[in-house]
Amino acid sequence: MKLAEINTQKKNWQVTLPTETLTVTGTVNEKAQQLVAILTDTAINGGMITGDEVILDQPDGIFELSQWLTEKLNLPFVLATDNFTKAAEDLKWQVTYHGYRPGKDEYSVESLLTVGNGFMGLRGTMPEMEISDDHYPATYLASLYNTAASIVADQTIYNEDFVNAPNLQKIYLIVDDEKIAFEKDQIKKLTRTLHMKTGLFTANAIVTTKSGKDIAIKVKKIANMEHTAQYSIHYAFMPLNFSGTVTVVTEADGDVYNYNVARYRSLTKDHLDITRLHATGKKALLVAKTKASEITVTQYSELFSDTLDLTQLENTQTDKVIRQKITFSAAKNTWYSLDKTVSVAQRRKEESPLEIDLNTITLPDFKTSAAQSAIAWQILWDKAAITVSGDLMSQKLLNLHTYHLLCSASPNGNKGLDASITARGLHGEAYRGHIFWDELFILPFYIIHFPKTAREILLYRYRRLKAAKIDAKKAGYKGAMFPWQSGLEGTEQSQELHLNPISGKWKEDHSRLQRHVSLAIAYNIWQYFNNAQDEDFMKQYGLELMLEIAHFWESAAIWDEKLERYSIDHVMGPDEFHESYPNSEKGGLKNNAYTNMMVVWLFEEIARLQEVLPTDFAATVEKSGISAETLHRMKDIKNKLALEINEDGIIAQFEGYFNLKDLDWDYYQEKYGNVYRMDRILNAEGHSADEYKVAKQADSLMIFYNFPQQKVDEILQDLNYDLPADYVTKNLAYYLARTSHGSTLSRVVHAQLAAMVDDQDLAWQLYKEALYSDYRDIQGGTTAEGIHAGVMAATLYIPLTTFAGLDIRQEVLNLTPNLPKAWESLSYKLKIRGVHFAIALTHRKIIITADETITIKVCGKPVTLEAGVKTAVSY
Repeated sequence: MKLAEINTQKKNWQVTLPTETLTVTGTVNEKAQQLVAILTDTAINGGMITGDEVILDQPDGIFELSQWLTEKLNLPFVLATDNFTKAAEDLKWQVTYHGYRPGKDEYSVESLLTVGNGFMGLRGTMPEMEISDDHYPATYLASLYNTAASIVADQTIYNEDFVNAPNLQKIYLIVDDEKIAFEKDQIKKLTRTLHMKTGLFTANAIVTTKSGKDIAIKVKKIANMEHTAQYSIHYAFMPLNFSGTVTVVTEADGDVYNYNVARYRSLTKDHLDITRLHATGKKALLVAKTKASEITVTQYSELFSDTLDLTQLENTQTDKVIRQKITFSAAKNTWYSLDKTVSVAQRRKEESPLEIDLNTITLPDFKTSAAQSAIAWQILWDKAAITVSGDLMSQKLLNLHTYHLLCSASPNGNKGLDASITARGLHGEAYRGHIFWDELFILPFYIIHFPKTAREILLYRYRRLKAAKIDAKKAGYKGAMFPWQSGLEGTEQSQELHLNPISGKWKEDHSRLQRHVSLAIAYNIWQYFNNAQDEDFMKQYGLELMLEIAHFWESAAIWDEKLERYSIDHVMGPDEFHESYPNSEKGGLKNNAYTNMMVVWLFEEIARLQEVLPTDFAATVEKSGISAETLHRMKDIKNKLALEINEDGIIAQFEGYFNLKDLDWDYYQEKYGNVYRMDRILNAEGHSADEYKVAKQADSLMIFYNFPQQKVDEILQDLNYDLPADYVTKNLAYYLARTSHGSTLSRVVHAQLAAMVDDQDLAWQLYKEALYSDYRDIQGGTTAEGIHAGVMAATLYIPLTTFAGLDIRQEVLNLTPNLPKAWESLSYKLKIRGVHFAIALTHRKIIITADETITIKVCGKPVTLEAGVKTAVSY
């Protein structure tokens, strides 16, 4: 292995390459830039850095030199080590942040350093940190919601919020009556690392007091993946330049509130009442209840230490806070440590409260808890990991996205849990922690790796079917109208007013008209049934859900005499920028192409299910009260639903789309730079996106993400539309030129389409942007409000579908590999139709192992796999 050796010990760095030795001069940042230029064209496999640690303060973050070179060159660079191979491998499994940039940058770091297990998520803050504009500690529990009233623009509005639970992570030191609160002027050094393979957060810091006393602090934190109601913290500290009195304080802090999203801060943010506080010895108990939803959150903790005399603990409390503290004489250069393990439970108002007796409960210490959790994580990684070679950074980000998906929902944390996956995971409060159509992008990850978890998530929707039927009836429809934003009870939680952060003004919000969310639910049920072959689920829940959703769309379709076709009005598509027609007082659009084509697919599927499960279908029809006339009307609608298509074969996003104005993209890009949110820019300038051919994300093109072109062709044929052979290429070019990618999901969808039309370079470019989108926070601060669960899941699915050519939407599993140039190989495991597969491929060969004898297709040709036998196929 050819490595570069970089010595930073001297003022001018010395770089030893396989063929020569160079000296690099200049400022630290200048030398780093020179290093990149020197190393770019050399035949090396990575490098090792010796000498002094070098920290680079760059516009896009604070980096240690080896980390910066790794990311710039996509090669492993490590600090001096005896085992380069292991250190290089560890880079793929670690995310490290150096330094501290208070505000949005820090908030984003905290999101990406979150530890979680599907039931809970703990943002990646230090235990000392308190809620402020600078940093934001939070504890999130799946489905912990509360509704509160706020005054906005002289109106009372009600918002259901994802509640920040009481903070029992809090640990801090007091020296000379000064509290170490981790403010900017106290921090001399801070390095935080997320170890993705084990779900471990570690931190190393040096802080200083006003009197100049320095203290080293080490922190470890896990959310237990085995016992998902527990999390544990190891807190260690050492006086560096003094001996003297130190007080260690740990709190059960109920004085918390929601503060993560800046645009929500003017709204009501207090959601909890503290109902019980109690401490005895090393244990503490805090019970809180949400004010309106009356969900009880019970947290109790236990402390452990080998270096502190916990019999000397002093326990005090106020109305909302328990403090447990110990004061002692600390010796210079001596480590002291404290473990804190916390158990968390929530009970809804209809459930019996949890009774806790602190005298009888016991919890594990940090070491025990971390070991349990690491084993559980390894089991999950064995099933869900995607491995690529030839591209270190892609591997690291695939690991990061898999990790955060499993923090957001997992087989362990979601077992028996009435919850789905929020748009921002258990990582932040954007979109108020609600559940959207993002499930369409998220569910495939669970369907192919953890089908039982996919079932649990779909049951979240079934339990809210009654609410969806009530909402449909209120709106004048039949069947089930699922909400655009769903939370605790499944009622519509979309805002009525929306704040534009550019103009600072509130405007009416029509986003609830994105009725296509119900089509995403139906699509996920179909995907799950098709691949998990769970007939019990389909008979008990799935058929009813799909029929009620179909009934809604049947009732929404109205015969249009002018078009001599059915039309669906007053809806919005996935685009989101277009809420209504220009200057219209009413929200909604007519004949959204994506919606209408998905309705045709749904009605086709209803007809197929009637044949596949005739007895259960008939029973479900009777239960739902759906008449034979309604079923017949569905068949009629699927052949006569309207689309607007021009002479070039461009499918209009909605009826009247071609009448809109073209946008001067060059003008706005020059003026604003970042034009992702063109809707807000136009609104701030007195215009509306409704007036222009501009899209936030894929809309009409979304149909090609859901289905192969052959299926879309069938849908268009069902509707008696005849398009030119190259219509997909034309539609992609047309809409790509008019899309701002205001949603990171947009790049994923367009990447799949680019591959479909054989523009592999564009497919890779768009995919790579999506892969880096949260890690580099390309939307300018949105990661601060939580990770984007939908795009993370989609970037895990594209390697399997678009690149490995996996298609699970057909009766026989089909593989048509299309590996990117940047990757030398790709391997993964999945479970489809009860069969476990292990698949590995290069640019020329695919190797497949199945645990049962089965016939699949590779590049359209049948291949029979013998149980347990590796089968190699060249392509």
